[in-house]
Amino acid sequence: MGMVAAAIRAVLLFLALGLPARAQDHVVNIYNWTDYIDPAVLTAFTRETGISVRYDVFDSLETLEAKLLAGHSGYDVVLPSNEPTMSRLIRAGALATIDRSKVPNWKNLDTALMKRVESSDPGNKHGAIYLWGSIGLGLNADRLRALLPDAPLDSWALLLDPVLARQVAPCGIVMMDSAIDVIPSVLHYLGRSPDSAAPADLDAVSKTLMAIRPYIREFASGGALEAMATGQVCLAFDYSGDVIQASNRAREAANGITIRYTAPKEGAEIGFDMLAIPSDAQHKDEALAFINYVLRPEVMARITDATHYANAVPATRALVRPELLNDPNVFPTDTEMERFFTIGPSAQPADRLRTRLWARFKAGG
Repeated sequence: MGMVAAAIRAVLLFLALGLPARAQDHVVNIYNWTDYIDPAVLTAFTRETGISVRYDVFDSLETLEAKLLAGHSGYDVVLPSNEPTMSRLIRAGALATIDRSKVPNWKNLDTALMKRVESSDPGNKHGAIYLWGSIGLGLNADRLRALLPDAPLDSWALLLDPVLARQVAPCGIVMMDSAIDVIPSVLHYLGRSPDSAAPADLDAVSKTLMAIRPYIREFASGGALEAMATGQVCLAFDYSGDVIQASNRAREAANGITIRYTAPKEGAEIGFDMLAIPSDAQHKDEALAFINYVLRPEVMARITDATHYANAVPATRALVRPELLNDPNVFPTDTEMERFFTIGPSAQPADRLRTRLWARFKAGG
């Protein structure tokens, strides 16, 4: 369990024991990514509104999607990525439309960034951007250079070229356990459309992944953060904010480990995690109150400070810690944004092909 997740559970225990009676009358059930909020935000929300919080975490989009598509999840606020999960949930009728009259802080959102997610959610009817970041490589550069002095630390080839992966393997490679996130990046690296479901393109992805399969030590999502911070691995396919969190934890532990994030020069996927409400949520008013609260600049700035992910509330720029605001891995410049790509909605046949490809990759044959 991550340090933030542990802190959240401690906060929720305190809330359960110490809330006034009126707080027990109103509750919001939240399902969020691991290590993806400042626990103090939950405490402050409850104290201000009297709405108690029940908070669970997931570490992959597949887990979230399966739970929501099964129905009766019990959650009131969920945080799917815009693609491919949110668009699929919308098509399945699993997400409610947002009553913006009850979310006055919607006005704080960056209209340009919200337009980027309209292909997933036409009219932005079902969700607001929570946080966003890219998918790339987490590196222990010192250990990598010791093994491979000329290591291309700015390239996907460090992981996806089997000749290089074999040399890196002794110090540990961890792969994100998510076909949804990995396959588009490999397609892009190979010069194919990241949305492609063409058999020839997926066959090329399969060959690329199978060639490096012997060198993957483990598959993980949330666990990759701790593995990097403690020096168990020196190369990870992971989310930008997770790698930056790992870097900070290693620095705080003074364990001699230096971790850094890179968005490879060939291009990296950028994704947006959305605040959304399941269509069968039992506490929609409380959910709307929570979304409205989170969209306050001072609240969202605290969340960015804690998670090291960018947000979509421009007014936070004056409030976020300067070292984060000036870090292009957190807030990319306009020039760097040109290297990022987004993925579009996918159809069920393509999803099935990718799922089978991923199962073969994990199984090793």
